[in-house]
Amino acid sequence: MLSIINALIPVFLIITLGAVLQRTRLFEEAAWRGFENICYFVLFPILLVKTLAGAQLGSAEVLRFSGVLLFAISLMSGLMLLAFPLLNRYLHVSRPAFTSLLQGATRWHGFLALSIAGLLYGDEGVTFIAITMAVIIPPLNIINVTVLARFGSGDNSLRSVLRKLARNPFIIACLVGALLNLSGLGLPAPLYQVFDILGGGALGLGLLIVGAGLRLGEVRNHRLLVGFGALLRLLGMPLLMFLGARLFGISGLPLVIAVLSGAVPTAASSYVLARQMGGDATLMANLITVQVVLAVFTLPLMIWLAGAARL
Repeated sequence: MLSIINALIPVFLIITLGAVLQRTRLFEEAAWRGFENICYFVLFPILLVKTLAGAQLGSAEVLRFSGVLLFAISLMSGLMLLAFPLLNRYLHVSRPAFTSLLQGATRWHGFLALSIAGLLYGDEGVTFIAITMAVIIPPLNIINVTVLARFGSGDNSLRSVLRKLARNPFIIACLVGALLNLSGLGLPAPLYQVFDILGGGALGLGLLIVGAGLRLGEVRNHRLLVGFGALLRLLGMPLLMFLGARLFGISGLPLVIAVLSGAVPTAASSYVLARQMGGDATLMANLITVQVVLAVFTLPLMIWLAGAARL
């Protein structure tokens, strides 16, 4: 348990630092928007290309493991979309707010999962997390960008949605990374080092931007949705991963990694995507922060329930 807590505390501290920096007015609002743009258009896409280009794939077990991941994210996305009319009618969930709930439920903090898997399970755990990234990052980005384009506050015509999908830097990065992986080309060593340096900056700056976007006083206004979103991500998604593992017949470490991937908080990049595409960015920032805090308690529980708590 201590290892997991140690992996989560730095994430929360960086978010807190971003909130403090924003309130000191050391940087103007225009500067924060510039930081956000460089993350969205440059740093996060570079990180995705580097990660996917180098992911190690192979073996029949990987196919079953991939089936578990796709089962869980597809089922969660489908259930959320079916539930939107009810959420809108009874909980007054707006269309932009729904996009943040969907992102909060389906997207994952992959690099937090990577650090935890490395600490607890070594190279084998890291390999399965890399496979997870290769399998779910492209469909998750397509699902969420499509929903944001349709439900966000901007133009949501079919033509506009297709244009946003074609131009989205996250999806382009996923395609480039997957092509580099499948073709066997990978990234040349000098280019890999460039991508590694730039991609490393995405995580810290992305978390600072999340902190700068926090409106903690508004957590109370969003408390019902934030609580609901936290339950979906931290309990609902790992449950779907567990059910998928039983369905596809995987056990042992792959089962634990699948559950871990479902149980980590949502991605810090979700806030940047919400800001860029007309989602409810304030709700998204509050969802991220509350999930990080609660995950300190729920992650050890989920790993234990997966049957391999090596804490």
